[in-house]
Amino acid sequence: MAGVDQFGGNNEVAPVLEAYNMGVKEHGEEFMRARFEQSAVRLLRNVFHTGLFENPYLDIEHSKSIVGKADFMKAGYDAQLKSIVMLKNKDNVLPLQKQKKVYIPKKFTPSGRNFLGMETPEKLESPVSLEIVSKYFQVTENPDEADYAMVFVSNPNSGTGYSSEDAKKGGNGYVPISLQYGEYTAKDARDISMAGGDPLEKFTNRTYKNKKSKAINITDLGMINDTYKKMKGKPVVVAINMNNPMIFSEFEKNVNGIFVHFGVQDQALMDILTGSAEPSALLPMQMPATMETVEKQFEDVPHDLTVYVDSEGNGYDFAYGLNWKGVINDERKSKYKK
Repeated sequence: MAGVDQFGGNNEVAPVLEAYNMGVKEHGEEFMRARFEQSAVRLLRNVFHTGLFENPYLDIEHSKSIVGKADFMKAGYDAQLKSIVMLKNKDNVLPLQKQKKVYIPKKFTPSGRNFLGMETPEKLESPVSLEIVSKYFQVTENPDEADYAMVFVSNPNSGTGYSSEDAKKGGNGYVPISLQYGEYTAKDARDISMAGGDPLEKFTNRTYKNKKSKAINITDLGMINDTYKKMKGKPVVVAINMNNPMIFSEFEKNVNGIFVHFGVQDQALMDILTGSAEPSALLPMQMPATMETVEKQFEDVPHDLTVYVDSEGNGYDFAYGLNWKGVINDERKSKYKK
């Protein structure tokens, strides 16, 4: 009745049936059944329009001839290469020379919950396929004998912005969503939030001012800085699987090279790192200098963040990126001009 046809992130039938029964009580079964079926038609129409599900006119032989087609696979792989953004290349350490020895620290992932709310166990594992990496480099577990270190991390993840523990302690439950790994105190948040008014809440102010949060994957930061110490001045390159903007000040000065990607294959990263392909992508969003500028930005105004400036003097702004020659300044810059 709020105007939506689907609730995301829910795999439990009970709340849906409860909502249906609430509607029956208020509007009658005939009305609610018709309303649910209307939503079902809208949802299924989108699925069927893709031509992949329950299409009686699908040509199976035609599908077999195009699925996995070499030209299509190459186009997809090229798109991955073109999506990788190089942010830093201190002293032109990149591209890395093939067959040199590389140290890749294992990545620790703490226990938590996935997007469906299901519990996930903690794990310590290689963040990339060592089988693929070994086609490009000699992999060693000893940083003392390595020529380079490659660290693979994800952007900071501080959760959903709600804490049941805070609510149990008498708070409103709302906590900061931070873009940095380390502990963050929301000193610059609004005194009174823009949200609020949920009939199930006994308050209208959802502010999280002066509350604290830190990234669930703060161990990624420790992995970067620990590798910097272990390499004793030898090059450290960081590749970040990015879903959100992030604060780079916690580690940037300790590394020689930085790439961000959006979930590409390990092979694509190796081809960029070794110069088999040249980075050409530009940042699709600003990287803020601090959480203060994040808190003070306007929700309805683009490009109003103070961006991070690295040790090489480059600002991680919208449409910024490097290739082997330096800062990219092509026709896209004028096209995407602020």
